[in-house]
Order: sequence, then C-alpha cells, then structure tokens
Amino acid sequence: MGTNEFPRGFTFGVATAAYQVEGHIENDWSEWERQGKCKDPNHRCGRGVDHWNLFDHDVQLAKEVGSGAFRISLEWARIEPVRGQVDESAVDQYRQRLLRMKAAGIRPVVTLHHFTHPQWFHRETPWHEPSSVVEFRRYARICARILQGLDALVITFNEPMVLLLGGYLQGVIPPGIADGNKAMLALGNIARSHVAAREEILSECGRCEIGISQNMLAFRPDRWWHPLDRALTRLAFDNYNHAFHRALTDGELRIQMPGLASTRQRIEGGRDSVDFMGINYYTRAHLRFIPKPPFLQFQYRDIHNRGLTDIGWEDYSEGFSHLLVELHHKYGKPIWVTENGIDDRQGDRRPQFLYNHWSQMLSAVRQGADVRGYLYWSLMDNFEWLEGWGPRFGLYSVDFETLERKATPACHYFRRVAQSGVLVEPGRVLEPEKSVEPMAAVAPSTAAF
Repeated sequence: MGTNEFPRGFTFGVATAAYQVEGHIENDWSEWERQGKCKDPNHRCGRGVDHWNLFDHDVQLAKEVGSGAFRISLEWARIEPVRGQVDESAVDQYRQRLLRMKAAGIRPVVTLHHFTHPQWFHRETPWHEPSSVVEFRRYARICARILQGLDALVITFNEPMVLLLGGYLQGVIPPGIADGNKAMLALGNIARSHVAAREEILSECGRCEIGISQNMLAFRPDRWWHPLDRALTRLAFDNYNHAFHRALTDGELRIQMPGLASTRQRIEGGRDSVDFMGINYYTRAHLRFIPKPPFLQFQYRDIHNRGLTDIGWEDYSEGFSHLLVELHHKYGKPIWVTENGIDDRQGDRRPQFLYNHWSQMLSAVRQGADVRGYLYWSLMDNFEWLEGWGPRFGLYSVDFETLERKATPACHYFRRVAQSGVLVEPGRVLEPEKSVEPMAAVAPSTAAF
C-alpha cells in the first residue's frame, strides 16, 4: 500500500440521523423546540429536508459521490409512538428502504438511538430508572426484525457522553435534567441497554458487527503553565473520550469528575461487547480551571490561524490521527469513523478539510490503526439540533424552502478519492463536475407541522 493509498476494502460513505432529515416526527425534540429551547426559539425541524419522502433520491445522491456505506438512524418515536404499541407500517418502511439501499450496492450503517426518544420515554421510563433498560431491549428486538439479513453495521447509541452532558448535567437538551447522581445512573443504564440490544440483535440476526459511535475531542490546557488546567485536560480526556468505550470493553464504567459526578459500576455483559470502535471527530477543546462549579471552562481557539469553522470550532485535523492511534493502542479493535465534517456555509473550505483529515487518517493507518471506513457528516444540510437551520455540513447543499439538493464543490473531490482509493490534493482534481438532478425522482412534500 502506497503512502497515499487507502487499505484494500476501505469504505467511504456518508451519514445522517432520522430526526435531522426525515421530517414529520413527533418526539422529545419536537416538544423541546415548541418550548423555544433552540438557540433561535423560532426554529422548528418540522418537515426536516423531507428525507422520508425523498429517501431513494438521497440514496442515489450518496451513490453519486462514491459511497459504499450510508449511515441512517431508526426513529424510535416513529416505530413506537405510544408505549407498547408498535407501528408496523413504519417497521416495514424502514426494512424496505434498507433492502433497497443494499440492492443499490450501499451497505447500511444503522443507528438505533441518535439522541431522540418517544414523548412517553422521559415521563415513564427515563434513563436514570432501571425500567429504561427493559424498554430499550424491547425496542431493539423490534429493530432486529428490520435488520435481518442486511449485513448492516449496527450502532446501538450515538454519542452517549453528549446525551449525558447535555441532557443530564447541563440540562440544555432533553430531558433537561441537571443532576450529577441521575447522570451517572443514566449512563450506566445506557451501557446496560447497549448490552441488551446486542443480545437481541445477535439472537435475531446471527453474527453481525455491533458497536457505538463516541464523540471524541482533542483536548488542550488553555494555559500550559497552569497545573489545574493540565489536570482538567487529563480528566476530560479519560472521562469524556474513554469511559464509555472502556465500559463496553472491560465491563466497568468508571468516571471521576470532582465537584460534578463520579461513579464506578459493573456492567454485566459489558466486557468485549463491541466489535468495532466508532469515533465521531470534529475539533479540539481548550480547557481552563475556574474556581466555581462546574470548575471548568472550555473554548475553541484558532491558534494555528486556520480560521474557526462557521459553527465556531477549531479546525484541528492533527487531533484526528492522535485519537485513531490512541483507540488502536487501547482497544486493538477495528475502527470506523462514523462522523467527521465541517460547517462550511460558503462551501469553499470542505475539500481542503477532507484532504487534511484524510491525510491524518492515513497517517494513523501507517501507524497500525485498523481503520475500516470513513463516513462524512453529512450527506446533505439538515437541522442541527440546538443550532437549528444555521449550520451547513452537507456534501449537498439544501435550499430549505424548495428542498432542492445541489452538489457542493466537495462532491466531485469526495467521489474522486472514494472511487480511486488514492488521496490526492483537491487542486489536482480537475474533471468537470457531473450534473446532478436534485429532484428528479420525487417531488418534495409540502406538509409541515
């Protein structure tokens, strides 16, 4: 393998999440929006980008950029809108869509839980209660029916530490709790729910690859000379990046966050309960100790003068290779990059961002990391949670009024590298852009909440 060649069989693909793109979903996040809790209180996901009605067209767009895999999520609120009552038509729709995706030559990557919940969940069986594990096991049993025979890569939970910090410590996303003890109970039950889901899927589907997607950050002390900034950085790196991975490899959940929350829990069945390590990587955080709760302050700094991304994050590709090598040495398992991307509202930074991060990924591969695939976030612009309709992460831009998808300059570059398996600089890819018919297959729905 040459220094600019990806390993044989390496998979390039794209990622989405149901609530952000499908549209017409009533869940805990739609409730949150109606309470005016996005950064812009008037923003609503509503029809999303109507991916539910434009699914086959969007699969074709994924194929157009050379994708060999397409990450989607199943929406629990669509499948079980009322506790104990399964919408069989939704189950059948998801299965048929994934079968068509596979028939198109694209491997399904399926997330069971990507932040959202049915509206009954937090009221009746919240994560800090043991009943949550029972409910998630039942949901996973339904999902297993959808997954049979698909050879899907299965992600049980997306970014559990983000759900913990945002939903149970800061209280800025559903369920809006700020309680350290409940946060630790919730995280333990999420780990147990992964184990339960794995058991159900293996029981129904036989052997398949199952893991999680963990958001991982590069961390740096804001003041190199300050011992407490350095201590905070070590704690954040261990607790945020590795606690959940560790719980599913050695079977023990260990978190130590002085002044906030701590726990040590045995996760029955957790040992060696993932087949791959999933990493979502975007940026680096600079940590500073402050002498009052929560005792830390984090910010993004442009210390290399590259310009912060449009969402305000540091563009720090070097941290990508460091974390991939770290995952390899700590766990020795195959690695999937389940998200990586940039908010680029003008559309001109994304090709270089891809080149820089792919270069770092190849560096990690040369150092022994068994990286199997890379999924770009996102196939198309979408609703970005608390940020609403502002960010633009898509390989395809979306006109949110007409829902027209248009190729950005990164599409051709992505296709060139994905199809050749050879990394070249963006400026060397000079072929004219292929024409894409944004809405050739299906007219967008005009329905909205």
